[in-house]
Amino acid sequence: MVDAVIVRAGDSVATLLRDCDIGDRIDTGDALLTLTQAVPRGHKIALDAIAPGADVTKYGYSIGRATDTIAPGDHVHSQNLSTGLAGTLDYGFAPTDEPVAASPRHTTFHGYVRPDGRVGTRNEIWILPTVGCVARTAERIATRAGATLAGKIDGVHAFSHPHGCSQLGHDLDGTRQILASLACHPNAGGVLIVGLGCEENQINALVEAIPAWRRPAIRTLTAQLSVDEVEEGIALVEELAALAACERQEVGLDRLVLGVKCGGSDGLSGLTANPLVGRMSDEVVGAGGRVIFTEIPEMFGAEQALMNRAADVSVFDAIVGVVNGFKQYFIDHGEPVSENPSPGNVVGGITTLEEKSLGAVQKAGRSPIVDVIGYGAQARTDGLTMLEAPGNDAVSSTALAAAGATVILFTTGRGTPLGFPVPTIKIASNSDLAQRKPGWIDFDAGQVLDQGFASAETALLDCIAAIASGRETAAERNGEREIAIWKRGVTL
Repeated sequence: MVDAVIVRAGDSVATLLRDCDIGDRIDTGDALLTLTQAVPRGHKIALDAIAPGADVTKYGYSIGRATDTIAPGDHVHSQNLSTGLAGTLDYGFAPTDEPVAASPRHTTFHGYVRPDGRVGTRNEIWILPTVGCVARTAERIATRAGATLAGKIDGVHAFSHPHGCSQLGHDLDGTRQILASLACHPNAGGVLIVGLGCEENQINALVEAIPAWRRPAIRTLTAQLSVDEVEEGIALVEELAALAACERQEVGLDRLVLGVKCGGSDGLSGLTANPLVGRMSDEVVGAGGRVIFTEIPEMFGAEQALMNRAADVSVFDAIVGVVNGFKQYFIDHGEPVSENPSPGNVVGGITTLEEKSLGAVQKAGRSPIVDVIGYGAQARTDGLTMLEAPGNDAVSSTALAAAGATVILFTTGRGTPLGFPVPTIKIASNSDLAQRKPGWIDFDAGQVLDQGFASAETALLDCIAAIASGRETAAERNGEREIAIWKRGVTL
């Protein structure tokens, strides 16, 4: 006998918790079904007969329409289910007043309190190249300065990228803004900006985009004007490290800025890892902290539920603008808005974008959405903020860091070694992944299937506090530190 999960009463499908063969008996809690074919773990089976053209429901919402007759016990996937998504929509605001339990815990962590009152989870020196031409120069400076300063600061890291030249207008502005916001991050006790000299993304313009209060912690270097740019860069990093020297202090969860992200999802992501992260989101918001969520295309099909959580009409209008704007971005490039999920998602059991979205948005918990910010902007208020960015792992995680996230919770059903500028906690949706890839995964959310959410919530909150206090993530141990910039314009 095999267990399956029905997310909500009235759903027409259930999700299998392990690989099954034809003829296996499935206990859905309400009935016993016999499988009509082999079905992998994380995939769906029909609970009742579904007629062609009828909605297939999961999480209490439609995840698409049946393209063929589906019998009870049938495998429901790409062969008999397709998306119902189209283009931009007119939305109505139906505010929800669903209560969110106040945070009952009094979690603390040890962070670096900055002069402006923000709290970093690391005390590092960041090196930001203005242009790809000096990316390797920045990396050489970081490697040598990091060895010299080992034990005196948490690390010296260069964040290379291929942009900054041959860009125009809005596209160039986006590159400049994401770098300017990264330069303001509280995990960076100081920032060295390295330029070439002749690029479109000129150092002076980039520094002007950085608020005046932050500039005392900024140093600049123009390679074309330097006799030895690496030696000069090392000296500037050592100067910044001396200015950044400080000790960790105990602070409350209200001083944490949490970014939430999913990548390489599977059919269990919306049942284990994502709802578990949603509970962490509510925990941080309830304590008075900040949570940032993004991946706008992975909201399509679930956006109305998010819109109904807007704190007021102005926030609702902003969500509608971002969602429809992103849909139009797809349409303008001749792509369907449903061009998702990825091949890995499909293998893992996710069939349509609606299904992926309804699982993905659970990372944002149930708290009201209090603000919406554009790509490259920094979070400006406590509570839950929606950030404009695509679903791409590296681009969206970089945007979360630039927005001010000091820890990122990254859920995955497939696994990835990628790491980003801030501590990124990889959370496996299934225990098999956690056991196979301990060098990638920091936390096993598969445990909720056996133990329930209560113990997993406590364990994950303890993990977050420990990592915010200095314990390395798997990605940090592996030296995985990357940024990626969303390029939206022509290249000269």
